Amino acid sequence: MPHPAAKGLRATLLGILANLFLAALKATVGFVGNSYALIADAIESTMDVFTSLVTWLGLKAATKAPDDNHPYGHGKAEPLAGVVVAASLVVAAILIAIQSIQHILTPHKIPAPFTLWVLAGVVIVKEGLFRWVIRIGDEMNSTAVRVDAWHHRSDAITSLTAFVGISIAIWGGEGYESADDWAALLASAIICYNAYHLFLPAFNEVMDAAPPSDLGKEVREIALRVDGVKAIDKTFVRKMGFEYFIDLHIVVDGNLTVREGHRIAHAVKDQIRQDKPSVFDVLIHVEPMSMDS
Repeated sequence: MPHPAAKGLRATLLGILANLFLAALKATVGFVGNSYALIADAIESTMDVFTSLVTWLGLKAATKAPDDNHPYGHGKAEPLAGVVVAASLVVAAILIAIQSIQHILTPHKIPAPFTLWVLAGVVIVKEGLFRWVIRIGDEMNSTAVRVDAWHHRSDAITSLTAFVGISIAIWGGEGYESADDWAALLASAIICYNAYHLFLPAFNEVMDAAPPSDLGKEVREIALRVDGVKAIDKTFVRKMGFEYFIDLHIVVDGNLTVREGHRIAHAVKDQIRQDKPSVFDVLIHVEPMSMDS
């Protein structure tokens, strides 16, 4: 069976190739067509090449098996890549904003009309890539792949705002030359907003925050169905790459032998892993309960 990261690796590699082509195309057309919004778009696509490479490396590292130095595996490489990628979005947005302001303050020519055709094509391609990659990220439950998908959406947003800005400049004529620069400035604000919301889940995963899912509740329900489990005391869930680790405190009859308590704990662990394939391991702690209470 292929590793869960296999689809993500392929999607990320395709994103790298697409961004290399689009960055070269937009930079060339932006320079020839006198559009800084398109050049700013090319800057983001170039950053996307870097971030997609970081995502690819993070996914690749996360697939490595546990070893003596990493007994829980290398899954944290995946959300860590997501943190780096989200931070790079902010860097790209800041660079675009600085250059946009400089161009707003500097008189320049109206962009050429043919730049609109390039931008329209970029919006279609990047939105298509976003929808494909985000679906794969959801299937894998991968924070890094989802963040990488939003890079494609951010690129589509940047291209769309550039399209609007250039259209205003062309139709407005003299006095509207900086409309595409304002569009690039608006795009940088949108990118920063998206980066913040992408950074939080990746950072929380690195910090072992409880995953936003019903997995803990489902695990407790599974454990309570196992014969001999009287109650659940505590449940802790943490995500490690593409899989989950569970710490579970079960309550059993305090008069049972150690051997019987051990058997029940193993039964709980086996049942959870059978019903929830995404759970890699379950650590069971047995709490005694007196039958007289």
